[in-house]
Amino acid sequence: MRRKVSSAFVFLFLSVFVFASFSLFFSSRGPTYTSAEIRLPSANLIALCKIPECSSSSYSSFAIKEDVNYLTRRVASIQDSPGVKSVSVLLPDWEVLLIVLPESTSLVTTSLSGNGFLCLYPNNETSPARFSGFLPSTNQTTFKCGLPKRNRRRLPFLSPILIRSAEKGSMVLSRPSEPMLRWTSLAYESFSTENDVVVFVKGLNHRQRINLPPKELACVFIDETSNNTVRTAVTTSIQEVFRCEHPDLTSFGYGREGNGLNKRIKLSLEIHQQGKSSFTMPSVAYYTPWRKLETQRPKSLLCASTMVFDVAKVLREWVMYHSKIGVEKFVIYDNDSDDDLMRVIKELTQEGYNIETVFWIWPKTQEAGFSHATLYAKDSCTWMMYLDVDEFVFAPSWVNSLQPPADDDPMLKSLLPRTHQRWSNPRPIGQVLIRCNEFGPSNQTTHPLEGVTQGYTCRRKEDNRHKSIVLLDAVDRSLLNAIHHFKLKETYRTKPVSLQVAVVNHYKYQAWSEFKVKFRRRVSAYVVDWTQGLNPSSKDRAPGLGFEAVEPAGWERKFCEVRDDRLKLLTRRWFEKETMAGSGMAWRI
Repeated sequence: MRRKVSSAFVFLFLSVFVFASFSLFFSSRGPTYTSAEIRLPSANLIALCKIPECSSSSYSSFAIKEDVNYLTRRVASIQDSPGVKSVSVLLPDWEVLLIVLPESTSLVTTSLSGNGFLCLYPNNETSPARFSGFLPSTNQTTFKCGLPKRNRRRLPFLSPILIRSAEKGSMVLSRPSEPMLRWTSLAYESFSTENDVVVFVKGLNHRQRINLPPKELACVFIDETSNNTVRTAVTTSIQEVFRCEHPDLTSFGYGREGNGLNKRIKLSLEIHQQGKSSFTMPSVAYYTPWRKLETQRPKSLLCASTMVFDVAKVLREWVMYHSKIGVEKFVIYDNDSDDDLMRVIKELTQEGYNIETVFWIWPKTQEAGFSHATLYAKDSCTWMMYLDVDEFVFAPSWVNSLQPPADDDPMLKSLLPRTHQRWSNPRPIGQVLIRCNEFGPSNQTTHPLEGVTQGYTCRRKEDNRHKSIVLLDAVDRSLLNAIHHFKLKETYRTKPVSLQVAVVNHYKYQAWSEFKVKFRRRVSAYVVDWTQGLNPSSKDRAPGLGFEAVEPAGWERKFCEVRDDRLKLLTRRWFEKETMAGSGMAWRI
C-alpha cells in the first residue's frame, strides 16, 4: 500500500513538473495569434456606403462587424481609469506600444526626455516606459514598455496604463483593463493623396504575391464621436498596402473639403468573403483629408530613402559620401532607434545637409515603409534611391578622381536617363537597377573607427541582388515593391546597369559584434527572422550560419574571395582631413 501511495505521489509530481516546464517554455516565446482572435462582435450600424454592391437588398452582407458598444465600453474604461489615456498594442518580443490619446498629450509632453513614466498592469506589476516618438499621420505621442513575464502566461493580454514614476504605489486600476490590440492583425497607418486614401494593414496579405482581391474588401471610416460610418471601395490590395476612395465628408456633417473637420475619423478595412462572416480589422489608423500645399517648393532631382534602427555611428559616413556624389535630399525612416540617431541627424542638418525624418515605429514593415516614402516624398523628389546605410554606390570610373566632384558634376545623376529619352523609346526608363557586391568582415573584430568604407575591403566574388533608383511618377498604383525595387506603370521600363558602370558596395558581413544584431529581427515583412528554422537557403541569410547568434569559428576571415579597396582609397582621397591631433576621415572629426 505504501509503495502504491509513493508511486502515485511521484507520478503526480512529475506530471506537474512537465506541465509547468511546457508552460514556461511557451510563455518565454513571442505571442502567437489565430485568425479567430482578431474578430470583433457584430453590430447594427447606420452606415453610408459608396460601394456599388452595397444596395439596400444586399446591405447585410456588408455590415460592419466592429462592435460600437465594445468601442464605447473601451473608451469609457480608458477615460475612467487613472493615468494617461492611451491605446495599447502588443508587438513582437513582448514589447507593448502605448499610443497616447490626444486629450492626454499635455500630460506627457513636459517629460518626454526623461524616464518619468511606467506601465502599470492590472496585477499591479510595472515596467519602465520609454518615449519613442510621434506617429507620422496623427502626430500622436508613443511610448514603449515590456510585458512582465508573469503577465505573459495569462490570456487575454490586458492593457497597461501609463503613469508617472512618482505615482507608483498610489495608483490602482479602478476598472478592468481591455485586451491589448495585436500587432499581427491591425490597421496601423494611413496617407491621403489628392485622389484616394492609402491604408496600411498588417495581417491580411501574409505572403508575397498572394493578396486578397479588392472586391472582398472595403475601407471603413468611423466618426468616433457619433459612430456614424462610411464605407468606400478598395481599388488595390497588395502586400500591406490598400488604396480606396475618399469618403464623402458631408456624411459626417462637414464640408466636402473637410472644412470644420475637428473630430477623429478612424480608418480600417472590412473583409467580406463569400461564405464567411464579415469582420473589421482592429485599427489605430485615422483619416486625414488631403490638403494642397500652400507653397510649392522646387523638387530635388535625386533623393535617397532608407529605413534605420540604431545606426547613429554609421549614418554620418553614409550621408556625407552620397551627398558628395549627387544625392540632394535624404528621407530617413526611423524604426524606433534607441541610440543617438536624432542627435546625429540634427548635427548633419545644421551643417547644411537636407534630411527629413519619418518616425516609423512599426516592426517588419520595410516594404510598407518604402511604399509610404513614394507618397510622402513625391512632392519634393523626382527620383528616389532606396538603399540601406551599409550600402554605398560606387562607379569604377571614379577611381582616379583626386578631388570630390564639383557641384555641377553629375556623377550619380549620370546614371539617370536623359530628359529627351522619350523621343528615342516609347517606354521611357522609370527605374535603374544597380547590382551589389557583398563584403565580408575583412579581419575586423570590432566596428572600424574610420568607417565601413575604410575597414571592410574583402568581398565575395559573385554579386548578389540589386538596389534601385526609381522615378516616383513611374511607380505603379499598387506601390508593390520587393528587395528595394518597385513595380512600374506599364508605360515605363526598368534599366539594369552593368558592374562596370556602377555597383553597390554592400558591407553586409561586418565584425561579429555588429553583424549579430541582424538576428534581432529582419526588417522585411516577408523575410523570415534568422532565429526561425524556416527557409534556411534564403539569400537573405548568411551562408553557414545556424539559427542562433553564435559566432562561428574564424568569422573575421569569412566571405573573403576578392580584395577590393577601390572605394577605401577613393574616400580617403576625398574625405581625409588633417587636424591638430593628426589625420582622420571627415565623418569622425
